[in-house]
Formats: sequence, structure tokens, C-alpha cells
Amino acid sequence: MPAPRELRFPSIDGLRAFDAAARVGSFERAAEELDITASAVSKRLGTLESLLGAALFTRSGRALLLTASGREYLPQVRSALALLASMPQHRRTSQRVQRLRVSAPPTFARRVLVPALGSFTQALPEVELELLLSIPYLDVQPGESDVEVHAGEPPVGARRLLDESVLPMAQPQAAAGIGATKDLAGEMLLRTPIQPWLPWLRAAGLDWPEPVRGPRFVDLGLTLEAAACGQGVVLARPSLALDLLRAGRLQPLFGARGPRVAAAAPYWARAAAGGPAALAFCDWLEDACRRTIAEAQALLSTQA
Repeated sequence: MPAPRELRFPSIDGLRAFDAAARVGSFERAAEELDITASAVSKRLGTLESLLGAALFTRSGRALLLTASGREYLPQVRSALALLASMPQHRRTSQRVQRLRVSAPPTFARRVLVPALGSFTQALPEVELELLLSIPYLDVQPGESDVEVHAGEPPVGARRLLDESVLPMAQPQAAAGIGATKDLAGEMLLRTPIQPWLPWLRAAGLDWPEPVRGPRFVDLGLTLEAAACGQGVVLARPSLALDLLRAGRLQPLFGARGPRVAAAAPYWARAAAGGPAALAFCDWLEDACRRTIAEAQALLSTQA
């Protein structure tokens, strides 16, 4: 009679290494999260793959991608780890820090999210944020995130964050010479495909075509900085320009009461994963955006 086959089970360390590597997209960053070396992560995953008899990852350049087997196995692993974490015996103070990955476009992250982060850290000190940048226009995504911030038409259930009108702004010295909309004829209108000029030009009663002169920026923050450096007129949301307006580096044209049109795309956020912490972050971010919009509008009213 043949001897019974020995049952082998994956180690918790191996499962945690797999979960971390799948979430952050690299052995090195998984090692940082687990406080071990990258070679230890690789070894644990090798043991796990040997046990399963299937590869869990492939490499594409510097990116670490899940195989079909990895995608199938990941939900089972996360379910098992969540079950273990829910046991009271495993809830120690040292284990209560939750990491939350948040991806956002560069200008939103730099000018709205990061300046407000102090209040979130105070409200939820047990949540450790990892902030990643995405560039949707160039289809550059940072990988799997717990909370995603995007610009565009919000899907069902997403939180609307910034849905303001845009207006032209310029460096104060340049703005001093622009008293009426027709004076823009001699100015450099800074261009970005993310926010075209044509809708505003029509609202201002100008039958000019979309500007074709000057540099073209695939980033809203760069157009704001170019305008603040005196290189032309920018069409911008007040919330994204708040720090420059506050510092006196930008000024709204036409007394802030000139023509306005809706921004090309509202910003929105949704919790893709991360449980209650991700939802709490979305609540906080929605409120932070409301405060930013209110401050920007109050500042504009003083410059009207």
C-alpha cells in the first residue's frame, strides 16, 4: 500500500510576500513594506510558486505583472489573509497600521491633495498613505491603487471633487495691460489638450480659432507655472491655481467677473479597494476639495 501523500501548505510569509508584490508591483517595494530584503521576497515567492506548480508573475521591463494563475490566486490569498487579520488574537497595536495606496494626476496631487494632507494624518494616524502619480492623458498608470483620482466623466458611485468653471489668469504685470477680452489678441494663450480655449472664446463672444502658437503642455500644472513666469495667459480652475493666486503670482483677468465656462473634465475619486480606510479617505478628500474651492472663490471675490 503506497504511503499517503504529504500535504504541503503555503507559509503565511509567502502569502504576504505575494500579496505585497501584487499590490505594489515590484519585489523591492514589497520588501520595504514587509521590512525584509528583496531577495527574501523573491525566495518566498519562489517557494510559493514551487508549491503551486505555476508562475505567479512575469516581468515586462521594470514592471511586475501577474500571470493568469497569479490573477486567479490573488483573491483567494487576500481572502485568507483578511480572515486571519480579523481574528482578535492577531489584532495587536503594532499590526494596526494600514497602508493605503492613492493614485492621482500630478497637478491635482501637488496643488490640492498634498497641501491638505496634514489634516488627514491627524484624523487617521493609523493609516499610512502611499501617494502615486497617474497621467491619464498619456495612459500612464501606477498599477493597482486603493483610491483612484481621475479627471473625466465620473462613473456611477464616484465622488465629484472639483467641478468648477475656468477663467483666464496671468502674471499681474501682464494682466495690467489686458482690460478687455479683445486685448487677448496680442497675448500668448497657453495651450494644453486637457483644457481647450475654444469654449471660453465663444462664451467671450470671440470667433477666434483654437490657439496654435507657442508651447503645448500636456500638464495643467506646467501651464499654470508658465503663466506665473509671465509667458502667457492660462485658462485655469481657481482651486488648482490657489497657491499662485494667494502668492500674487497669478491674477484673474477682467476682475474675475468675466466670461467663465465649465472645466473640460471634473475631478472625481473612488475607492477601488482598501475597505473602510479608503472610504474614510474619500470622505476626507471630498471635504478638503470643498474647502479649497471655497477659499479660492473667496480670494477671487476680493480681486473682483
